[in-house]
Amino acid sequence: MSEHRTEVGGWVAEWRIDRHRIRIMSVHNQSEDNPLFSAGAPSTAPDLARMRERFPDQSPLWDAIRHEYWAEFFVTQEHSQGTV
Repeated sequence: MSEHRTEVGGWVAEWRIDRHRIRIMSVHNQSEDNPLFSAGAPSTAPDLARMRERFPDQSPLWDAIRHEYWAEFFVTQEHSQGTV
């Protein structure tokens, strides 16, 4: 599993790619001590779709994570095909 960190508008999400699924490990506001969300373990971490449902007001953060996921996916595909 690869670990990532995405920041948008003062919000930070820690997430992992698990078999082409985005698992959200934690979400917090940089100016607050308490997290909005924190998963206990990677196996119980919700995917991106579930987090969109639970926290729709964080749409810019979810969009940025999706963008980063696809950017990494395409770079990985290009490397595996020997084109880069």
